[in-house]
Amino acid sequence: MAKQDADCITLDLFADERRVGRPRSNPLSREQQIRVNKRNQLRRDKSSGLKRVELKLHASLVRQLEELAFRLDICRAELIENILQDYFHTQENKNK
Repeated sequence: MAKQDADCITLDLFADERRVGRPRSNPLSREQQIRVNKRNQLRRDKSSGLKRVELKLHASLVRQLEELAFRLDICRAELIENILQDYFHTQENKNK
């Protein structure tokens, strides 16, 4: 059976043809890459003295945090950290 250029259904006939797009640059699958990257990120955070904290907030409060962070040109995590540091600093001053 001869291969016709218009026949794109028979996949085995097209297995050797080069496809357009970015060539594969990593031998790992995308899922494995994500796992490795996350593990490395956790190690970097731990070595920097960072600890992961997760909390649930109302959507309106998150929206306020995001708006304020945008106005201050910082990330939301940095804003929350600054708020907590300010709070503990004022509490220390009250107790003196």
